[in-house]
Amino acid sequence: MVPAMLTRHLPYRWRRKIETGRHDRAIRAILNTPPIRPANDGLVLFSMIGTAVVLPYLVAVKSLWHQLQRGRVVLLDDGTLTASDKATLALHCGDPEIINIASVDTGNFPRGGTWERLLTILDRRTDEYWIQLDSDTVTVGPLPEVEQAIQTNRSYTLLGGPDAEVGALLLSEFTHRLYRDGLQDGHIQSRVESGMATMRADLGWRYIRGCSGFAGFAAGNAGRLLAGAFLAEMTRLVGPEDISIWGTEQITSSFVIANEMSPILLPSARYLNHWGTPWESDASFVHFVGTHRYDNDAYATESRKVIATLQNAA
Repeated sequence: MVPAMLTRHLPYRWRRKIETGRHDRAIRAILNTPPIRPANDGLVLFSMIGTAVVLPYLVAVKSLWHQLQRGRVVLLDDGTLTASDKATLALHCGDPEIINIASVDTGNFPRGGTWERLLTILDRRTDEYWIQLDSDTVTVGPLPEVEQAIQTNRSYTLLGGPDAEVGALLLSEFTHRLYRDGLQDGHIQSRVESGMATMRADLGWRYIRGCSGFAGFAAGNAGRLLAGAFLAEMTRLVGPEDISIWGTEQITSSFVIANEMSPILLPSARYLNHWGTPWESDASFVHFVGTHRYDNDAYATESRKVIATLQNAA
């Protein structure tokens, strides 16, 4: 085993493999916590997962369910779940529905890049509220804003950061406020967001800089039609070769939510992306994004706290 203090000197791919293994060992006690008791009560807790993230996912979904105490689990198998994984998930998540990613008809949308995840939600939220939950998240406290969103059937999104708290803005207003220097190169998000002012203004489209790692989709709202119209504009903007770059699904998820009735923006001080710095004691939800996922051992520390809480609640 490579000591933690030496890990940072290794190539990223090697370092990530070591850190992932170390994290899995630290949270293995999640397998000793009580199973979720699912209910067909109009709420779906939905995630796309594979064999590499089964243990972190159990922390994510059990910590969320512990706070909400409602909903059933649906999973999108990225194609790597084993029979053993499925048995574990059946035991801990109340025999959840598991959808094979190959069965999702993407139509004119890209395949891969989590597009199948978003399309599944848009296709199936007709009469249920769907929550999209990433496996690298931990619910660390009460979720009053999320509970309000579910009760009032309003969509919500985790924000990309404090700068996103300006709310849902018309595309041109968003671009002019955040990209005063005009069109940007580089990351796909900057390329799309900086060009939104050139999209059709007659439709009154709005946008929120959100994060699809934790997003709520109200029952009965738009399916693929709105997302498809936005996809066409994105394709015109960045070109058909780049429309499947990782990140375009998140942009579309944020766009869809921004154009729904009174979406709820989760306050970024309590529902946050972890960038390697401490957060306030009243935090409710932490998304341990890839770049800083294992910084300062915060992910394992919070996971173990949640595991202890779940064990004590048994």
